[in-house]
Amino acid sequence: MKTKKVVLNYVVLPIVILLVVIIAAFYLVGTSLIKSGVEKAASSALGVPVTIKSIDLSILRGHVAIKGLVVKNPPGYANATLLELGEATVNLDIGSLMSDTVKIQLTKLDGMKLTIEQKGLSNNLKEILDNLPKAEKKAEPKPGEEGKNLLINHLEITNTNVMVKLLPIPGKSDTVSLKLDPIIMENLGADKKLSIGMLAAKVFKAIATGVAKQGAGVLPDEMVKGIGSSLEKATEIGKAATEEGKKAIESGKEAVEGIKGLLGGKK
Repeated sequence: MKTKKVVLNYVVLPIVILLVVIIAAFYLVGTSLIKSGVEKAASSALGVPVTIKSIDLSILRGHVAIKGLVVKNPPGYANATLLELGEATVNLDIGSLMSDTVKIQLTKLDGMKLTIEQKGLSNNLKEILDNLPKAEKKAEPKPGEEGKNLLINHLEITNTNVMVKLLPIPGKSDTVSLKLDPIIMENLGADKKLSIGMLAAKVFKAIATGVAKQGAGVLPDEMVKGIGSSLEKATEIGKAATEEGKKAIESGKEAVEGIKGLLGGKK
């Protein structure tokens, strides 16, 4: 009995305490690193500040909850933010955090609020799209600083509400509301390396595509054309698809079909 007590006090108990300390340290340091890493990479890729309120990492469940994600507006706009996301959930393989490729089974972005603000002939959404190629190039990792690669089996964006603030015109409403259809993306990072910054840009383009599609015939034609043109440049779509999109983007149904052709979707 005395031997068992000695083993418990001097062997088992210290090991348990050590494990608790390691898990607590990993939780505190791990969440801090994830938070700062996501903020830095997304800010660099989009060309505007991206902030996160908090990140909750559950090691045993392989679950990450990202709360209070905000994408700020470019300078010169009345509203402080372009995009707000209450909570994002990520289910991942915890063991892969220690490898070069982080394996993620599910990423869900639900309840996003996007505020598009028109300024002159441009708008805040278009400005970021126009800046994406330059910002993405700037965000590319330098040799020897490749960082983690992501492999995402399934990503879904649901319940995205869009408020568009237009220039005031007498007799017309200066605010238009849209609710985007769900956006589903599969096997991201399977064909080539995918960083956090590249993922942020990819998600942003997908949302902009949804705005262009569902805003056709509702938003001013010039705004839809501008967003479509910026998407074309940001995604480097071929010349044939470009001409097809330009001819089709006019209004109503033609605008919807034009954006689909522009982005390589089925008509």
